[in-house]
Amino acid sequence: MYGGMRGMKGLVYETSVLDPDEGIRFRGYSIPECQKLLPKAKGGEEPLPEGLFWLLVTGKIPTEEQVSWLSKEWAKRAALPSHVVTMLDNFPTNLHPMSQLSAAITALNSESNFARAYAEGINRTKYWEVGNFGMVIDVWWGVKRIKCEGKIRV
Repeated sequence: MYGGMRGMKGLVYETSVLDPDEGIRFRGYSIPECQKLLPKAKGGEEPLPEGLFWLLVTGKIPTEEQVSWLSKEWAKRAALPSHVVTMLDNFPTNLHPMSQLSAAITALNSESNFARAYAEGINRTKYWEVGNFGMVIDVWWGVKRIKCEGKIRV
């Protein structure tokens, strides 16, 4: 148990391990193993980021079809909603970058399939069916969109 968690349900989720002798391992796979096992782009020599993301989130080596699906999902989420852009543009220039990022991620809740299902009264036993992988994609890709659009002022 971690300090401050008495009486709380929690989950320790370790996606990678850094060993001083063996190096980093992602879900038990070394970097050379990842380079060998994860799908690559046609003609490419290194794994696609989507494959490593899939491995980290699910713990399984993805198929080429799964990586293709994930790539399409990321493409669907390529643009920030206009209300998030407006909000970021209107923050004071001295607002800390982490405060900007935190607010932007929270504002992306308007696009959340899980939030939509929750508002419609989904049974709590089905939360993970709606939210698990999709929520991770939404949050991770939201951070990428915010950073890529250069909206966070440093």
